[in-house]
Amino acid sequence: MPEKTLFELSSPGRQAWSLPGLDVPPADAGDVARKDNELPELSEVDVARHYTRLSTMNHHVDKGFYPLGSCTMKYNPKVNEAMCRLPGFTGLHPMEPESLTQGALRLMYELAQMLEEITGFDAVTLEPAAGAHGELTGIMMIRKYFEKRGEQRDVVLVPDSAHGTNPASVTMSGFKPVQIKSNAKGEIDPNELERACSTCVACLMVTNPNTLGIFEPEAKRICDIMHNQGSLVYLDGANLNSYVGVHRPADAGFDVMHINLHKTFSTPHGGGGPGSGPVAATKALEPFLPKPVVKRRNQGIKGSSDAEYFLDDSRPDSIGRVMGFYGQFAVLVRAYTYIRMLGAAGLRDAAESAVLNANYVRAGLEGVYDLPYKDRVLHEVVFSGTNLREHDIKTLDVAKRLLDYGMHAPTIYFPLIVPEALMIEPTETESRESLDGFITAMRQIADEARTNPDVLRQAPVTTPVRRLDEARASRELDVNWGAKS
Repeated sequence: MPEKTLFELSSPGRQAWSLPGLDVPPADAGDVARKDNELPELSEVDVARHYTRLSTMNHHVDKGFYPLGSCTMKYNPKVNEAMCRLPGFTGLHPMEPESLTQGALRLMYELAQMLEEITGFDAVTLEPAAGAHGELTGIMMIRKYFEKRGEQRDVVLVPDSAHGTNPASVTMSGFKPVQIKSNAKGEIDPNELERACSTCVACLMVTNPNTLGIFEPEAKRICDIMHNQGSLVYLDGANLNSYVGVHRPADAGFDVMHINLHKTFSTPHGGGGPGSGPVAATKALEPFLPKPVVKRRNQGIKGSSDAEYFLDDSRPDSIGRVMGFYGQFAVLVRAYTYIRMLGAAGLRDAAESAVLNANYVRAGLEGVYDLPYKDRVLHEVVFSGTNLREHDIKTLDVAKRLLDYGMHAPTIYFPLIVPEALMIEPTETESRESLDGFITAMRQIADEARTNPDVLRQAPVTTPVRRLDEARASRELDVNWGAKS
């Protein structure tokens, strides 16, 4: 049965609360409350049951496998949730004086230090609210760097295997994006890069591993080529989860990167938030970090009681604030908890498990779906549904049919360099049994495409809502429920 909206469930006079009678004269609300704002009227049990029913209809990481590539969704340990709900954290207000927020400031300071050690960079800001926001922050820092040097550089090179937000961040920062084509292996071609690089180029944006799941084997040479022209190299660190504890990006020569805490360090992600995208940079770019930055006085012994933490706003070359206050604090607590619990060895184990799981799926589906790039992958694998075209089946049909097997669909039609793309990232949190179930479902769907393609074209048939017309929804956007219609 489809779930009714709160307006449809509403009954006049019902309410989920009651207040004692007034013992003072009533105040005139004036124009604060709109007279025509007809909100639904429901009891507490109506509201509780409505949202409980919706939660069972929705697919989420606590319910089942979520093999999205790039915009990764993975299980979030519940201990992280317990830590970020400690009264000392939830009771904080960002306007409180530093003397009353020493615990929170220490957590932020130590988290930044841990991220510096993990990435090899010299400085970190925790302010950006998400991965794409961190990406924009890094490019803005690069722009400020060249302005400070008096250099006029207006081009940013973006490989065709990069994340889709890269060109947007470039354009919003006032640069011109220029695409670099990958070679036959899906990697950046150093020779192509040398031809494209000039003194007009501010930086190269590298996603490593790229959106094909392939680690750039020439990363050091790529950085050297750019540096020889006075250019910088930005690393899209969204895929850090595949090499954390194994490789430090700064050691390869990268100048700045953002880190997706939700992907590598198990904080929640999806539905527009929450998220967090810290940015790590070299000493040359450190002055341009957003302000404020958490610093420590009275160094003493690390973590000793005589240390005093404060927010450094005296940063004349900073790009300024990129977010109100100091970042997504509850997300930072979750990431801090995850890193402290796993430690260096645990983080490395997580990366190795992520790589193992991706290659397990790759081996299980190779030959069933097309595999345009044959090399071993790291965190994710990209298949193509082009071999199903002869049955008039599209990748979209495969994704819709997977919903009937109780699994979320993988990312489809991205990256754009793979036709009919199926981008799959199992992450390290999935068991072998979970992966076997996914592989079996994908194999059965491929068989159905050959033997009974109409099943795929009509899918999904078991979900609360059947197949939607996404094109019509985009063309005839209506986000308002007409209560009076």
